[in-house]
Amino acid sequence: MILGAAKKRQRTTGTTASRHSSTFAVIDSSFSEKSLNEVSQSEDRLSPTTTSGRATVFFNDSSTADVILRLFFDTISPLESASGSRSVESVSTSDIHVYLHSHVIRHSKYFSALLSDRWIDQAHPEYSDELLRLNLGVPPAPGCMQSHLTVLELLYTNDFVNIIDSASTALDLLPVALELLFEECVRSCVNFLEAVPWTEEEEKRVLNLIPFLKKEESKELLARVSPVGEDSCEVMLEGLILSAIHNYQNMAYVKAFVAKILRDFSSREPTKRVLERAFNMSLKTVKESLEEYSNPDFRGDQKETEAIQRLNLHKAMTNGRHLLWLVERMIELRVADVAVKEWSEQTAFTADLQRAFRDDAWRNIVPGLPGVVLRCTCRLANAIAAGTILADRQVRRKLVEDWLPVLVVCKDNVSPMSPSNKSLYLELEETFLRLISTLPMLDAQELLQQCLSFSTRNVEDCPHLVTAFNTWFRRAA
Repeated sequence: MILGAAKKRQRTTGTTASRHSSTFAVIDSSFSEKSLNEVSQSEDRLSPTTTSGRATVFFNDSSTADVILRLFFDTISPLESASGSRSVESVSTSDIHVYLHSHVIRHSKYFSALLSDRWIDQAHPEYSDELLRLNLGVPPAPGCMQSHLTVLELLYTNDFVNIIDSASTALDLLPVALELLFEECVRSCVNFLEAVPWTEEEEKRVLNLIPFLKKEESKELLARVSPVGEDSCEVMLEGLILSAIHNYQNMAYVKAFVAKILRDFSSREPTKRVLERAFNMSLKTVKESLEEYSNPDFRGDQKETEAIQRLNLHKAMTNGRHLLWLVERMIELRVADVAVKEWSEQTAFTADLQRAFRDDAWRNIVPGLPGVVLRCTCRLANAIAAGTILADRQVRRKLVEDWLPVLVVCKDNVSPMSPSNKSLYLELEETFLRLISTLPMLDAQELLQQCLSFSTRNVEDCPHLVTAFNTWFRRAA
């Protein structure tokens, strides 16, 4: 008499009783008695189970069994499908018969329900001392039959520590343990998965199985893969940037790694926001340091004042390097439009820079400061000239208007002229002239007159200046 095959389709977060879906047993004395001996004899894990008041019994022991479980290949169940996207291969259609003991398999609430007196009386009223025959369908996927056999064997051995020895094994056994409502096995699999690393594929399988677990069981697994908040990625990126520019001695290596993380991050808006905040923070520090250096508040003796001035210059230099790195990242990721606008509105800052660079004190303290500041300007100006950043007319004019005097002061006061500085000055001159060429004639007329310092003794050495004036006069004519 066939009543159906037992299956557990869904496992909720409610009480234990809610884990039971409709279950069916097949009590059938007509199927062939193919033994599992040839399978089980190859296993070294077969151990006896002793129950108080009962004799010692063994897994798949036909001499003492009172239940025969027929395992047969069936369609894929939701739990097995959730355990991983494993392809269904051609598998043998032969059944496997396992000899079991009712008092042992009752540790599985699934079998406990099937073996209850009311179920047995309704399903097979003539059942007495003969073997009870049950059927259990197994998804026809590679390894599923062995996983079922292992879980059945664990009902006897409870040897979870030795059997569950990898995340892959835990993920293979967990769907079967859930199906059979074998709580101890479920708990052992989940505890193992909580404690070990996963591959990317294993993580997908864990995520697919979480809905079948109780809320308390899945709590630690969910905590491992669930973001703390909607902005968790943004918070993480901001922490990486701040750590890269403030917390490490070998900053070059850390900055290179964080730059790669920023490039590889898929969402542009969070990256833009964290870079803009870091940019504004560094710019604010540099501006305040230069303001305090250029307009000192003399309250102590000369030595104390010099120490404070030295500290201000070092702070400006350190944060200037951070600022340059941030500018390069923003340009690389094409999120520098706000930075360009901010850089073009620095009238007070550029005035402080001019005052500082006309002084001699900075030369022996931070000789690289002019180069750092002008490189930030050059990177942003080049990005505008190349069309990487689209800036409106006012931004383009103000950028040249405010930063051109800084370039002129640096050329006049930073000596000796190193090759790197000479190259930087020439690049910035050419870029300023290109930006001027994008402005209306009247704006260009005013700014070009401030560029005469780009000229040299030999007119042939400044072709960029010659071209800029020729272009203006050609348009004017």
